[in-house]
Amino acid sequence: MSSKPLSLTEGFAPPDLEAWTKAAAKTAPDARIEALIRRTLDGIGIAPLYGAWNAGEPAGPRRGSAADATRPWDLRSKVFAGSPVEANAGALKALNDGAASILLPVEAAGLASSDAMAQALDGVLVELATVALDGGAAAVEAANALAVVAKGSPLARLAFHLDPITTMARQGPDLFDASVQTAMRHQGAYPAAELFLASGRFVHEAGGTEAQELAVMLASGVAYGRALEGAGLSAEAALSRVTLGVSADAMMFQTLAKTRAARVLWARACAASGVDVPARIEARSSRRMLSAADPWTNLLRLTAAGFGAGAGGCDALVLDPFDVLIETPTPLAQRQARNIQLILMEEAHLGRVADPAGGSWFVESLTRDLAKAAWARFQAIEAAGGIVASLDRLAEEVAVARAARDRQLKDGEAQMIGVTVHRPVDAAAIAVAVETGRFAPVSLTAAFEGVEA
Repeated sequence: MSSKPLSLTEGFAPPDLEAWTKAAAKTAPDARIEALIRRTLDGIGIAPLYGAWNAGEPAGPRRGSAADATRPWDLRSKVFAGSPVEANAGALKALNDGAASILLPVEAAGLASSDAMAQALDGVLVELATVALDGGAAAVEAANALAVVAKGSPLARLAFHLDPITTMARQGPDLFDASVQTAMRHQGAYPAAELFLASGRFVHEAGGTEAQELAVMLASGVAYGRALEGAGLSAEAALSRVTLGVSADAMMFQTLAKTRAARVLWARACAASGVDVPARIEARSSRRMLSAADPWTNLLRLTAAGFGAGAGGCDALVLDPFDVLIETPTPLAQRQARNIQLILMEEAHLGRVADPAGGSWFVESLTRDLAKAAWARFQAIEAAGGIVASLDRLAEEVAVARAARDRQLKDGEAQMIGVTVHRPVDAAAIAVAVETGRFAPVSLTAAFEGVEA
C-alpha cells in the first residue's frame, strides 16, 4: 500500500478567479457578474463564489468540542399536554425514548402551582434531566413551583427561562420586575439553574429577519444581565445565568451562521462589560416555515433546521413534531422529532468535530455579515432606550420584513416545496387561525394552503 498522501487537486490546473468570472458572466443577466449576487432581507449579499479573497477573518469565538461526542447538544423534547397527568406521561416517555431534557408547556398543561408541577414531574430525576419551562404569562408562578418541586437540591438541572420581554412584546402583562425578584430568590439555592431566556423568537415567528432576531436576542440578554447585576449579582454571575434563544429554520446555512453569530455577538457584549462568559444557546425549530397541507415535507425542513443549529453549535435543541400545525402531535411525529436529532448526533456524528463549518469561506463570511448587521440594530435599540422602549418601533420594522417575505413567495422569487410549487394534487384547504396584534406569529404557508378559521 502506498504511503503517498492522497491529493484531490493533482492533475487539475490551479483555480483562476479571473477566468471563472469571465465564464460566469456569459450566463449572467446582461453579462454582469454582479447580477448573480442575491441579497437577504437584511441586505446581506450572497455571492455566487467564495474564496480567501472575500471570506475575511474567521468569525469567533466558536463552540469548543463537546464533552460527549455522541451527544454534542442537549436533545430537548417539547411536551404536549393539557393537564399535569398528561404532562407527566409525555415527559417520562420522552426521557425514556431518548430525550435528555424536557420543555414543559406551563399554561396549556396548568402547571403554575407546586402541586401541579409535582404531579407533572413525578418520577423525573431533576438532577439528571434538565427541566425547562415555557411559562408565558404564568412564568413567575411556574418558576416558583419548579423551585419547590426541586426541594432545594443544588444539583437540580433547572431552566426557569423567565422571559418577560417576549411576554410584553406579545402584549401580555409586565412581569419584568417580578421575574428579576423571582430569579434572585432562587439563584442561590440552584447555582446551575438557567434563570432567563433571552430570545428573539417572537421576532422570527412574526416574520422578522435574521439580524432583527439576533439584535432582539442580544438586547434582551443585556437587559436581563443588567437587571440581575442591579439586584446584586456580579456582571459575570449575572450574564452566566442568561441563555440565548434562536430559531432554526429550513434555510440551513442561514441557521448555521445565525447560531454562530449569536455566540460572536454575546462575546462582544460580555467584553463590553469586562467579563468573558461563554454563550449558552437553545435553538427551537421555526413554526412559520411549516406546512399544514403537506406535513410530510416538514420532516425535511426540520432535519435541515436541526442540522443547521447542531452544526452551528447550539447547546440545546427543540424540534417540533412535523404535524404540530394540524392536530395534537401524534406519537409518530413526536418520535420523529426526537429521532431526527438522534440520527444527526449518533449516526451522522456531528459532534465529532468542533465547529464543523468553521473555516468555510461562505459560512465565515455570512456569520460575520450577520453579526455586523445585528450589532448595528442592537446599537439602535440601545440608543432608543433599550428593548422594552423599542418594541413598538420594532414591530413596524418586522411588519415591513414580513411583507417583503410574503411578496417573495407570491412572486416566485422564493419557493416552498409542497406549498408554492409541487403541491399535492389532493391537497385540501386547511383552516388557519389568524392571530392579530403586535408581533402576532405568522405562517408563511397559510396564504397558499389555508382559509381563515
